[in-house]
Amino acid sequence: MDLLGGNQYLRSIELKKEKIKSSVRYPFCLPVIKNLTSLNFHSKVTFIVGENGSDKSTILEAIAIAYGLNPEGGTKNFNFASKETHSDLNEYIKLVKDFIKPKDAFFFRAESFYNFATNVDELEVSASYGGRSLHSQSHGESFFSVFMNRLSGKGLYILDEPEAALSPARQMSIITRMHDLVQNDSQFIIATHSPIIMAYPDSIIYEIKDELRIVKYEETENYNVMKSFVNNTESFLNILIG
Repeated sequence: MDLLGGNQYLRSIELKKEKIKSSVRYPFCLPVIKNLTSLNFHSKVTFIVGENGSDKSTILEAIAIAYGLNPEGGTKNFNFASKETHSDLNEYIKLVKDFIKPKDAFFFRAESFYNFATNVDELEVSASYGGRSLHSQSHGESFFSVFMNRLSGKGLYILDEPEAALSPARQMSIITRMHDLVQNDSQFIIATHSPIIMAYPDSIIYEIKDELRIVKYEETENYNVMKSFVNNTESFLNILIG
């Protein structure tokens, strides 16, 4: 299946199953990896969603590392590591690229953002992030500053839970920013829990439930849980806290 419809940066990944010597070793023991053969990307936005522990971040991390990006976030020029905990899945995947290369590439990782912000200060490159130290801003402001200032277009952007520090209003602003960047020839691969961000229309959504499957926005568990809670708040609270 070709989801691109045009020339873009990353078409798909393929798992090199012939290289895997043990299916009981992490991360090859994970159901989603056992069931993975290949994964095709949308030319504009690909979402990977799933419950905590479904290993969407493991897949995103492997893609970023295989592309040459720093495991804890940033560009190919970042090489900081607070603690190397990433798997070696990147060594077992093949990136299927298009002939067009991006002018920009960036891995945003909420989990290690503090360390990333520290490295930005150490490298004295705050000018690329709005001109202020990311540590001098609130957590949410610093996240938003990266999206608004560092992501410049014509790029491949891999985002792991970008909504983590953002209010619902700022998450809606991220949709606008994403659209501006997509219009400027950018491609996104995003792991998220946010029903707001995953509503971006020109996209494909993969949901992990032991395996990756394509779903419609309204079929995702994230959307349905949030919709049910908002529409039946009192009933849910009675169940949750009596």
